[in-house]
Amino acid sequence: MFLSVVLSSLRRWLRSRETARQLHALSDRELCDIGLTRPDIAEVARQVR
Repeated sequence: MFLSVVLSSLRRWLRSRETARQLHALSDRELCDIGLTRPDIAEVARQVR
């Protein structure tokens, strides 16, 4: 049980980091096209499940 919770949290954290990395790789224009700004990236990445 404990291990599954830890692994689930780790997977969620890794997905969040990957999402943030990919969003940071976009240009400001590309971010604008999808309705985001650079300050939005951290919040969007945290919401990834």
